[in-house]
Amino acid sequence: MRLAGRSPGFLLTAALLAVLCLLQLVCLWRAPPAWSPERISVTLRPGEALTVGGAELAAPQADHAHLGLRRAADGSWWASNVSAGKQVLLQRDGVDRRMGSTALRAGQSLRIGAARFVVSEADPRRLAFSGPSAEWRYDGATLYRNGGAQAACPDAGLAARAIALWNRAMPQALTVARPLSFGGNLYCGNRLGIAYVEGASASIARARDGLLLSGAAERAPLMISTPEGQADLARSAEALDGVQTLVAGRTRMGVRIDGAVLHLLPQRHVALYAEADALLPPQVAWQWRKRGIWTLPSGRPWTVALGLCLLLAVAAGVNWQRGAWPFMRDTGRAIRLAAGASALLGVAGVAALLFQRSGSAPGVGWSMLLAWAALWGCLLVPARLTLATAAGVLLLAVGLLAQLELGFGGAESAALRHFQKSVALLAIGLGAGAHLRLRMRATAPAMPQNRLEWVLALFALAALAALLMQVVFGDETGVFDLQPVEFAKLALTALSAHCLAIGLGWHAHMPEHSSPARRWLRLAAPVLLFAALLGLALVQVDDYSPLILLLVWCMAMALAWSLATRKHAATAALFGAACVAAGSIAWLRSAGVAEVAQWGFYADRFMVWLDPARHPHTGQQLLLAARAIAEGAWWGADSRLGLGAMGQPGGSALHIPAVQDDFAPSFFLNRHGLLGALALWALQALFLVGLLQTAARCFGASERTRDFRQAWLWRFRCFALCGGAAFVLGHFLLSWGTNLAIFPIMGQPMSFLSAGGSHLLFFICPLLAFSAISAQSFEENQPCRSTSNMKSWAR
Repeated sequence: MRLAGRSPGFLLTAALLAVLCLLQLVCLWRAPPAWSPERISVTLRPGEALTVGGAELAAPQADHAHLGLRRAADGSWWASNVSAGKQVLLQRDGVDRRMGSTALRAGQSLRIGAARFVVSEADPRRLAFSGPSAEWRYDGATLYRNGGAQAACPDAGLAARAIALWNRAMPQALTVARPLSFGGNLYCGNRLGIAYVEGASASIARARDGLLLSGAAERAPLMISTPEGQADLARSAEALDGVQTLVAGRTRMGVRIDGAVLHLLPQRHVALYAEADALLPPQVAWQWRKRGIWTLPSGRPWTVALGLCLLLAVAAGVNWQRGAWPFMRDTGRAIRLAAGASALLGVAGVAALLFQRSGSAPGVGWSMLLAWAALWGCLLVPARLTLATAAGVLLLAVGLLAQLELGFGGAESAALRHFQKSVALLAIGLGAGAHLRLRMRATAPAMPQNRLEWVLALFALAALAALLMQVVFGDETGVFDLQPVEFAKLALTALSAHCLAIGLGWHAHMPEHSSPARRWLRLAAPVLLFAALLGLALVQVDDYSPLILLLVWCMAMALAWSLATRKHAATAALFGAACVAAGSIAWLRSAGVAEVAQWGFYADRFMVWLDPARHPHTGQQLLLAARAIAEGAWWGADSRLGLGAMGQPGGSALHIPAVQDDFAPSFFLNRHGLLGALALWALQALFLVGLLQTAARCFGASERTRDFRQAWLWRFRCFALCGGAAFVLGHFLLSWGTNLAIFPIMGQPMSFLSAGGSHLLFFICPLLAFSAISAQSFEENQPCRSTSNMKSWAR
């Protein structure tokens, strides 16, 4: 496409994007070579045993002595977990199972400390056993003592108590899985107290293949009856026959047995070495491979990509025969090429994602080319470039650059996985968004209001179903490697925008005899119901950040409503509430740890915030982030805004837990300094301003039109953009506040910067597409613009 005639705003955006792409190329060019073992071969004679750990398994997070391997006299291979605090997972028939765990059978007995229990009934869904002075029953969610559920534990919060009540009232298929814990001094909740035995010494939990009993190797021995007698479950050995993969210290390895040789094939989270050399025992040998920048793996994803391309070709042929879009007379060649390119971009993203999930991702060089195609494709769509789109594309490029630096700075193979996953999801999201923008540019009538309402209802039902799946099958990290709450944010934004758009114009199409209270209740009922179910799904998250995020969104939407209706008193009250919230944060800093410890609302989070040195886990995370930010200072850790560290191994910032997600801003401040962060803040502010600018134009168009249906559509666009901007603002505030220790630690990713796949695909990409389509519709519906209006930000 020709750049002549483009606006200065477009040329500036293109120049900045070119600089960011060049920095990604420099990062790739300066990355040092890295080696990792492709095959680990262990050779043992019959009767011989060997203990291996992180050094022999190339597993960075494994213990020094983690896995015990033994070859029996008959030649069979056996493995046992010798780590004191970490587990080993074995996969058989596609199901992962923790070593040292077993499904109980009727008639078996187990002993923990001095307590002995006999299993009277056992199946994959429920378990009954007898112990000292009590009969117990457990269904994977609730523990019953002599037929009745136990009282809640004293330290149980409101969320835990609500889940316990839910589990007692609901059928078993809808209950939330909660483990049974043995040990401690209390009989409460799902705890079975045992005298002189430390808490959580053993547990029974619901798994895919039933209720599994597990023991902790570092605590009281768990003796279980076997055909050979009594054995410590946590230390028992298991045969490797039929095992497909094993996981030690998060490093997954395929298992192949070739007589006297056990072959372990590292797949994920493999340690990287600067040279193909390692000090190994004589029974262990490595076959090395070099990290490939331009490797292209083979596999089933190529077949899927070819099938999708054939479907696109068939659809294009059918549309060409029918004269449908993009083969209409008023559609130029540039639009047709852009439509085909956006569809192919989505196919490439799907193939890249499938390759990565199969464990054989393409080289990072191909991922970088795919990222460039997605970013430039979004920028060069034949349409007027808006401020929100320009700032969004640049923010995406900055985030990919930071993730690429994290990937090359890491010491394991999975470090680049976050960059490659973000690229694949961006190709899918931006490709679909660009295709939709081109399709909406055709002169087609807008979707009728009643049809859009049905679409929104289906949208809400899908979001509710996804949240229910997370409650039943998942945990606070999501379900099936996805975060349904991100899709729920999008659905909540759309539903609330629809209700507010109708509410502001009810005089045009609602009966006048209906009371205003009844009208508002009728309009807001779907949003209230959805918000209630969303809150129910969030009770299982051990973090109050979703509640703060929803609070920020509610206040922003209330502010948008007050400004739209010109309720100046409500606007002033909201600004006052915001000032009170800011003042309360400052007051919390002066609160004592003893006073905070008496709170019932996530007191542990506030105590870590006020005194991180006394909390070894979360407090250490906060202290490491503060140290990394201090090292960055104004000019970055290398004193050159990070330009000298491009592609080089990372520093202390890489030791921060969740540095790729919640603490990505700490790494950015460490690498690029406070000056780089100021530029990032300005870009984030421009993105929010661009969204609000488009929303204000849409609301202005709603007041000028005389068609109430068009007015409703413009108001819907306005409030949807305001809701999206509110959620993004909440993510910015929570993430920066957490990393700079302004707020207690709250687990929310930084929009555009963090490697949040679900947040990127289900929220950011749809928001960018909707903003561009709204601005495009506004431009197309303007009658005749003056020369001064033509000199806007982008063309």
